[in-house]
Amino acid sequence: MDIESIRDYVLAKPAVTEGFPFGESVLVFKINGKIFLLLSLDAYPLQFNVKSDPDKAIELRDAYPTAILPGYHMNKKHWNTIVLNGQLPGRLILEMIDESYKLVAKLKK
Repeated sequence: MDIESIRDYVLAKPAVTEGFPFGESVLVFKINGKIFLLLSLDAYPLQFNVKSDPDKAIELRDAYPTAILPGYHMNKKHWNTIVLNGQLPGRLILEMIDESYKLVAKLKK
């Protein structure tokens, strides 16, 4: 999975906006004005942050300790950093993006 496929997948969701509020190296996706995915354009391997249910976040980190980490520069209870190092199935990556979108879409602006 690459930057363009993630971007295309995310932008296909209803009401998603994208921008660079933190500089040119971090692409940020929002729903209802709230961030649900931050994609680092400089990182290798590719990595991004997504929101997660706290209990599920711990389970995922335990199952994939080198590919799913506590959210870099985020609330580590609610955010994970996903490292695309070849260890995660594509289906799981999309599920984590979907979960983040749903969790943030529920929040009131």
